[in-house]
Amino acid sequence: MKPQRGFTLIELIAVIVLLAIATAVVTVSFSKSLQSAKVRAASRDLVAALRYTRGQAIVKGKQEVLLLNLDENSYKAPGKPSVKLPKDMDLRLTTAEQEQTGANSGGIRFFADGSSTGGNIAVLQGRREWRINVAWLTGDIALDEQPE
Repeated sequence: MKPQRGFTLIELIAVIVLLAIATAVVTVSFSKSLQSAKVRAASRDLVAALRYTRGQAIVKGKQEVLLLNLDENSYKAPGKPSVKLPKDMDLRLTTAEQEQTGANSGGIRFFADGSSTGGNIAVLQGRREWRINVAWLTGDIALDEQPE
């Protein structure tokens, strides 16, 4: 009698289960990477808006303000339309008292010499936080990711 060739049902089920586990791990990893990329992109867009506002203050030789509305999760650079963040992200603003325009709104002001009122803006998604720091003396804008 010849031995039979092929795979048993148990071997086939084991392979299918391993493939399902591998697919689930890759999907979760990809999902986290995509969320991180969205937060990073939103933070970089906000940094670009801050740099634009600073540039406008220098070029025009007058004060310009980037306004933030925390209730609506939006910000507005001078002469540009308002930009709203995705629903799963939140903004948090720390700025000079005179720049607070309401309980949940305020701005960061840039002066003609490039300096600013300073402060920081946090873009939050779940436990992930991206912080944008604006130096008051130089108006320098830096983006830092905070560890989870």
